[in-house]
Amino acid sequence: MISVALLRMLPEAIERGGANAALFVLIGYLLVHLTQHTAVQHFHFGEETHEVTHAAGISALVGLLLHTFFDGVAIASGFAVSPVLGTLVFLAIVLHKLPEGLAIASIQIAGGTRPSRAIGSAALLGAATLIGALTTDAVGFLTTHGLALSAGVTLYVGASNLVPEFQRKSGYGLAVVFFLGALVAWGAGVVMGAVGVH
Repeated sequence: MISVALLRMLPEAIERGGANAALFVLIGYLLVHLTQHTAVQHFHFGEETHEVTHAAGISALVGLLLHTFFDGVAIASGFAVSPVLGTLVFLAIVLHKLPEGLAIASIQIAGGTRPSRAIGSAALLGAATLIGALTTDAVGFLTTHGLALSAGVTLYVGASNLVPEFQRKSGYGLAVVFFLGALVAWGAGVVMGAVGVH
């Protein structure tokens, strides 16, 4: 996610949005921080070591809904630029969708929500992604600045949520996977460009 955001999304966002793109990257980053860590009672990835309330499950859902909406914006904005960027963004997002759905369902179940409703919450996250993708072309602001906002959201999720989780683990396995993932993201863009997919 970090590789795709920095190597592909950010340069295209600057090309589309000019000097204001950096501001919208920062706004996207801060929006996720606001909804996941400032305006909610509790939200983090990883093992829960304390009691989780029903309200915490709801607030985590609200925070993730904004994030997943911008996942859809990122995918649509990426494909609007090129099939290569759209595909890379799509793959980066798909890789964290399953853990995201499991995270919201487990937080809600731990807070006392029925399993069927927790699964419904995970489905809402998928729906928010679709709404984000469908909204992007219809809203001029998102057409111009959606990629920059999404780059900020993607950087936040990668750098502030995912990287700290694997840094807590001992051993080199996750670090090797992290660096290989960055290399694969870069290499995939190079290969797709070399075979004529732009």
